[in-house]
Amino acid sequence: MSTTDYQVTVLGLGAMGLPMATRLATQLTVHGFDIAEERLKLANDAGVRTFASGRDATHGADALLLAVRNGEQLTEVLFGENGVAAALKPGAVVILTSTVGTEAIAGTVARLAEFGVALVDAPLSGGPKRAGEGDLLIVVGAEPSAVEAARPVLELLASTLSIVGDKPGDGQALKTVNQLLCGVHIAAAAEAMALADALGLDQQKTLAALEAGAAGSFMLSNRGPRILEAYSEDGAEVLSRLDIFVKDMGIVGKATRGAGLATPVAAAAEQLYLLGQAQGLAAADDSAVIRVVAPTKRSA
Repeated sequence: MSTTDYQVTVLGLGAMGLPMATRLATQLTVHGFDIAEERLKLANDAGVRTFASGRDATHGADALLLAVRNGEQLTEVLFGENGVAAALKPGAVVILTSTVGTEAIAGTVARLAEFGVALVDAPLSGGPKRAGEGDLLIVVGAEPSAVEAARPVLELLASTLSIVGDKPGDGQALKTVNQLLCGVHIAAAAEAMALADALGLDQQKTLAALEAGAAGSFMLSNRGPRILEAYSEDGAEVLSRLDIFVKDMGIVGKATRGAGLATPVAAAAEQLYLLGQAQGLAAADDSAVIRVVAPTKRSA
């Protein structure tokens, strides 16, 4: 099959779904669906053929790309009242790009098998800009034949494609480890920048100095500028909602308790995100966690 004959459906054309669909449409036939009319228009303008329902968009697809919030939403999209699993042809693959934890995977695999469809567990990291450039990190757990069936999609989206295991769930496991680090690093960056402000330092100069030294990290460089915007009237641009880390650190906590592993640093970070959500910051960018550490900016 040539790539021009390969059909991939993207359900959900939001902050990540639309740039992924746009990237895929440069070489593949892409169908899409979203409940928001404005997102459908943007997708059409980008070369994505849109439909009035998820089932219509999914019919006949070689691959279905899903970015859902949690395991419950995964089940609803695939097998609910308007579930799309039945619209997939035998031999198709569902590419799950979300962080939902390992618990939802086994049941999903079993139910998809009834339709002759395989699950490619492929959580990703990188954000909307990198999604549109094909510069994502994607970690994959799937049977080799399913990986090959999904490869046209995976290779267009990923600059780093890591096959971490041969069964669905392996990708979720690695992404859980990844999110432990990311959640802790963002919280630590917020605490560091709050301390710089409390000590009377120029935060911009502090951030530049930290990035150049041993304390530097991807999350410090990526979230640092947005952390410094958190106190502005509109806050930082929302590129990753704070409540995503409420969910993800919850997944981390459940996994570590199940493994009998003590992770006090991750647990402390989770509490910061929970406090932020309780204080009305759920829909704010996750960089707003600095407002939990330091509700007001001293140098303002």
